[in-house]
Amino acid sequence: METRRIGSLEVTALGLGCTNFGKRTDEATSAAIVRAALDAGIRFFDTADTYGWTRGEEHLGRALQGVRQKVLIATKFGQAIDAERGGARPEYVLRAAEDSLRRLGTDYIDLYQLHLPDPSVPVAETLGALQELKQAGKVREIGCSNFSAAQLVEAEAASTGARFVSVQNEYSLLARGAERDVFAACQRLGLAFIPYFPLAAGLLTGKFRRGEPVPADTRVGTGTATERRTPEALDTVESLIAFAESRGHTLLELALSWLLRPGIPVASVIAGAMTPEQLRADVAAARWRLDADELAEVNRLVPRPGVA
Repeated sequence: METRRIGSLEVTALGLGCTNFGKRTDEATSAAIVRAALDAGIRFFDTADTYGWTRGEEHLGRALQGVRQKVLIATKFGQAIDAERGGARPEYVLRAAEDSLRRLGTDYIDLYQLHLPDPSVPVAETLGALQELKQAGKVREIGCSNFSAAQLVEAEAASTGARFVSVQNEYSLLARGAERDVFAACQRLGLAFIPYFPLAAGLLTGKFRRGEPVPADTRVGTGTATERRTPEALDTVESLIAFAESRGHTLLELALSWLLRPGIPVASVIAGAMTPEQLRADVAAARWRLDADELAEVNRLVPRPGVA
């Protein structure tokens, strides 16, 4: 599988997002998905301390026993776990890292990411704690998530040691906001971009069609992202399906391959899966390479956002 860079890390262009582990998939299913990912050549696994109410890290850690040195693990901190755990205070950063290391069953984290900005803590203080973790060998690289372009610039200016090497924000054919200014900030600052919700919470899988019932076993179908299923979004989905099928491809192939197109700072597309079969379908889908005419047509169907 193709590899790309996140700071000093060489990651596979397709990564496994483990947001379902411990919540929508039990441990046996989580392990089966990890095995399917390894068999497919994926070596980059992204989780967070809040996934599955902390069980997600445990599932991933146990599934990777015996192959830890051959893979890269990214996890996140900062979202509230409970009243005592959350945020980006330096003392909590150190505690959160130790907790993640224990749950993952490892002595280092390859990419440690601040899950969301904490306006109550100067980013320089958070970076100072992350620098401690790097110096101790407990973290190799650090990143952030859900940061605006202005916040990325602020964090870079505040860095006197450890600096963010990546940002993980939402990005897909149905959510192109990162192109407005975050991509430019990434290119200017030398940051890798990691898109989450690459399939727009399932809308870009091809399972959702205008006028057809919503599948009950999906994120949109179960109500966690019903606001995305607007008439306008479904109209766009139908146009994209027609475009992909006219070229002998599926919407899933279009959605993933479009994210891996050249000229943008995407390092690895984090695809989630609830079954090994779904994971294998994601891997196969990412093999289409769109040409210039195809990309131009996609931009006509889903226009670029205005640049700030």
